[in-house]
Amino acid sequence: MERARGSEGKGVVQKDVELEGLSTAILLPSAGLFLGRSNLAQEEVGALRKVAGLSLFQRAVLTLQRAGIRQLIVLAGAEAEALKHTLTKGARVTIPVRWMPIREFPLEDQRTWEALAAEIRGSCLVAGVEAVFSRGLIEHLRRSVEDGQAVIVARPQDREEPASRRRNPALQVNGDRLVAFHNQTGHETSQVAADCVVLPAQVLASGTQPAPATAVEGSSAPPIRRWLEQLAAEGRVRVWPVGGSREHWYCEVPDAVGAKQAERLLFRSLHLDTEGIVDRLINRKLSRLWTKVFLALRLSPNTITMVATVIGLIAAFVFGMGTYAAGLLAALLFQLSAVIDCSDGEVARLTFTESPFGAWLDIAMDNVVHIAIFAGIAAGAYWTMAGSDHAWVPLAFGAAAVTGNAVSFSLVNRAQAIRAAQRWRTPAHAAWCEFVLKKVASRDFSVVVFVFALIGKLLWFLALASVGSVLFALLMLWVVRPSAIAPHGRS
Repeated sequence: MERARGSEGKGVVQKDVELEGLSTAILLPSAGLFLGRSNLAQEEVGALRKVAGLSLFQRAVLTLQRAGIRQLIVLAGAEAEALKHTLTKGARVTIPVRWMPIREFPLEDQRTWEALAAEIRGSCLVAGVEAVFSRGLIEHLRRSVEDGQAVIVARPQDREEPASRRRNPALQVNGDRLVAFHNQTGHETSQVAADCVVLPAQVLASGTQPAPATAVEGSSAPPIRRWLEQLAAEGRVRVWPVGGSREHWYCEVPDAVGAKQAERLLFRSLHLDTEGIVDRLINRKLSRLWTKVFLALRLSPNTITMVATVIGLIAAFVFGMGTYAAGLLAALLFQLSAVIDCSDGEVARLTFTESPFGAWLDIAMDNVVHIAIFAGIAAGAYWTMAGSDHAWVPLAFGAAAVTGNAVSFSLVNRAQAIRAAQRWRTPAHAAWCEFVLKKVASRDFSVVVFVFALIGKLLWFLALASVGSVLFALLMLWVVRPSAIAPHGRS
C-alpha cells in the first residue's frame, strides 16, 4: 500500500496550479473553532479517536481530499507526530499537507492568520477534527461559496447534551443568514455552530485583533467567532444546516457516544443505488456486523473478497453432494458468501481504499462463485438422478448456465471498458449500459437459491438460471453491438 506524503516547512501554493475558490482547508486537531483547548496529553487528543477503522484526523483528511480540497494546512500541537503517523497507514494522501506548530503559530495571534491568508486564494475551509462529516457536505460548500461571503455549518441542538461534549454557541438566524450567536441551550429548535466554517481569505488578513480568549482557562481560541460576528453584522454569513441526510451530514465526536452515532451515520451512507431489495433488507444489515469484525482485524477489501469467494466455493462443493440436507447447508453458505461480499465494498468505502482492480476482482470472483454454484447444483442433481434416462438434464442446464454466465462476464467487462472510454454512440446507449450494469451488481438471487433448496427443488432453480444466464448474455450482446459504439476518437 502506498503511503501518505506530506510537505513540511514548504509553501503549499502550487506554482504551476491555480488554486482558487474553496480549494484550501485548515485543520485544528487540538482546538475547537469557538472554544480553544490546550495542554492535552497525546492519548487524550480526540483527533486520534478511531471511528470505523480510521482516526478522526485521518478520516477528515481523506474526506477533504475526496471532496476536491487541493491543499491542507494543519495547525497542530504536541500531537503532531502521532497525527503524521496516522497518515502513513491505509489510503494514500495525495494532496500537499503543511504542518504548522501552534507553539510557533499561536491560534489567538492575528499574525498566524495573516501568514495563512497569504497562501490562500479565494476562500478556505477551517475545521476542527473531533467530528465526522460527509464528502457531500464539503462538495456542497465548494459549489456554493461566494466571493466575500462566509458560511457556517450548523447542527440541530440536542435537548440534553452530556457535559463532556463541546458546547459551541447557538445561532440566531434570519432565513439563511446569521444574525448573532447566543449561549442559550433551552431552545429545542436552535441551531448550534459546528466546527466547520468557510472564510474569505481577506478576512484572515483583516488585521482585526480579537479580544483575549477566556472561554477555557489556559486555552487559546482562534478569532473565528469575532470574525463571524463582524461579517454577520454586514449580512455576509450564510448558515448551512445539516441533519441526518445521507448526502449532507455532520456529527460531532467528543466521546464514545458520539463515536457510535458517527459510525451509524457512516454505515447508513454506504447504501448504493445498485442494491436490490434483498441487499437492503437482509444482506446489508448482516454485513455490517462482519464489516466491524473485518475493520478490527484490519483486513483489506481484496482479502475480504477472497474470503467470500472461498465460502462460495465451499458452498458449491456441498451442493455437489446432492442430498437435501447438503443443499440446505450449501444455500446457507452461499447466503453467507453474499453477505460477506457486501463487506468488502463497505470496508473499501469506509477506509477510502476503493480501486479499479478491487472493483474488477469483486465482479470476477462473484462470477467464479456463480459458475461454481451452477456446476455444483448440476453435479448434485446428476448424482441424485444417476442411472435414470433423464440424468443428462441437470448437466445440460448446468452447461447452459455456466456458459451463459461466462459469456456475460466477458461482455460486461467490454461494456465497462466502453463506458470508461465514453464511447457510446448516443446517451440512450449509455443509459442502457448503466441500467444493465446495475443489475449485474444485484445479489438478490442468493435468497432464491435458498428458497428452492428449502423446498427441495434445486433442479428447478438450475433450469431458471440456465434460461436467465443465456438471456442475459444475449442482452449484453445487444448492449455492446457495433451500432451502439462510437468509432475510436469519438466520445
